[in-house]
Amino acid sequence: MEQAVQERPAAPVVEGLTIAQARRALADAFREAGLDTPELDARLLAGHALALDHAGLLIEGRRKLDGAEARALAALAAERLDRKPVARIVGAKEFWGLPLQLSEATLVPRPETETVVETALAAVDSGGSRARALRIADLGTGSGALLLALLFELPNATGVGTDVCPQALAVARDNAARLGLLERAQFIACDFATALDGGYDLVVCNPPYVASGEIGSLEPEVRRDPRRALDGGADGLACYRAIAGDASRVLAPGGHLVVELGIGQVAAVAQLFMAAGLATAPARCDLNGIPRALPARVANLTP
Repeated sequence: MEQAVQERPAAPVVEGLTIAQARRALADAFREAGLDTPELDARLLAGHALALDHAGLLIEGRRKLDGAEARALAALAAERLDRKPVARIVGAKEFWGLPLQLSEATLVPRPETETVVETALAAVDSGGSRARALRIADLGTGSGALLLALLFELPNATGVGTDVCPQALAVARDNAARLGLLERAQFIACDFATALDGGYDLVVCNPPYVASGEIGSLEPEVRRDPRRALDGGADGLACYRAIAGDASRVLAPGGHLVVELGIGQVAAVAQLFMAAGLATAPARCDLNGIPRALPARVANLTP
């Protein structure tokens, strides 16, 4: 028996509605489609279509949409109902309070990745003032999220972001420039740390960690990310092996390594790191209680 093809839900008709009514119509359509955050998605898309911030949407809530505005908002709603993430529709995402531009070449930064920033800053704090000069490397930087968040918090740090994708590096460089951080950041095209020298006080990475065979089962929104940013090889651990192999060479004496983890990977990654001569500390959990960020140092160093 043939399987029925599931049709994409139709975008709501918003022509003739006020801004507030249109937002409600979008939220209802998104909720009916099973999207996780229908009200937030509706607000962000309405704000993007109408060039209004949250306050502006409230102030102008009783104003009726004109024809062009209604068509623009309906088009954005159709994209969201096709499971395109809001961040990809609007081309931007906030991370660590910083507005970051995105492109099809970059991963969408996710809230759980902020756990890596928290863990890295805790490591820095354990060694002294945040105002001291530090060298940071962000391996597989994508949009520059981790590197730029850390440079924002560490005023005298300098950093380098690496990525194999030149288009992603261009996005990261543009984000650094817009945030006023480009003078302290540079970007290098290479695979993780292969083109880096040593002497880094802090190395961070959100590597691809999804097993190749599991990518097809991810949420549709996640599958929109570049495959190279998701695919961690047959067991999801290939990139951790590469990072572990270079860590002792890249880290300065007393330096810290912090990597993001996939669900259920903490034991396997810790074992890989220990086999490479690294000593790991307990992983930090994200807001859902999932071990998400694993800190490590070269094993012969005193913690």
